[in-house]
Amino acid sequence: MDIEEYFSLLEEKVREGLKIAQEARKLGYDPSLEVEIPLAKDMAERVEGLVGPRNVAPRIRELCSQMSAEEAAITIAREIVEGKFGSFESREAAAEQALRTALAVLTEGIVAAPLEGIVKVKIKKNADGSEYLAIYFAGPIRSAGGSAQALAVLVGDVIRQALGLGRYIATEDEVERFVEEVDLYHHEAARLQYYPKPEEVRKAIRSLPVEVTGEPTDKVEVAGYRDLPRI
Repeated sequence: MDIEEYFSLLEEKVREGLKIAQEARKLGYDPSLEVEIPLAKDMAERVEGLVGPRNVAPRIRELCSQMSAEEAAITIAREIVEGKFGSFESREAAAEQALRTALAVLTEGIVAAPLEGIVKVKIKKNADGSEYLAIYFAGPIRSAGGSAQALAVLVGDVIRQALGLGRYIATEDEVERFVEEVDLYHHEAARLQYYPKPEEVRKAIRSLPVEVTGEPTDKVEVAGYRDLPRI
């Protein structure tokens, strides 16, 4: 048996198993009458099945054959925002779809991060009235790994530029709130693998082009810089 025959046999047997499972589900003994997991031949199909949008798989396949996964993720995010895979009800919806799809490409469609690690994406306003992009993360983003988490913010910057949005401008109170939160999290909640110095946190927050925010993870009360409108 050569390699092509081997893979054909694998696919044939998987489809046989799926057919049996579908018949079994129809008997009504399970919570769902259908098999929840669709078949996917490769990463591109996994991404489309996981987060969409429809008909994105061929383009992902094409891009990944020409460039790195990181470049492909950035390109596909920009194309989604530009409307190459259909229109969306709002700019926020387009931005969220683009970010989820890009993150799924970066993580090869095999972790929960693109679905559950991103809560939502919002367009908000700075104090000067300019619009910017805010990404709301949740705990499952950890499954993406540190590199993909950071790249998600980079992709967010690409998306906000494609939408013609301005940069996130943190106020000095917000910057100091982040310094306090990182310190509190390290000492009260969970030891950080790398504990950044206050000046490193300040530099990061002042430099971020998109707002990194999200759902709370631990109930630890801050001593100062509370009741801030955007946090």
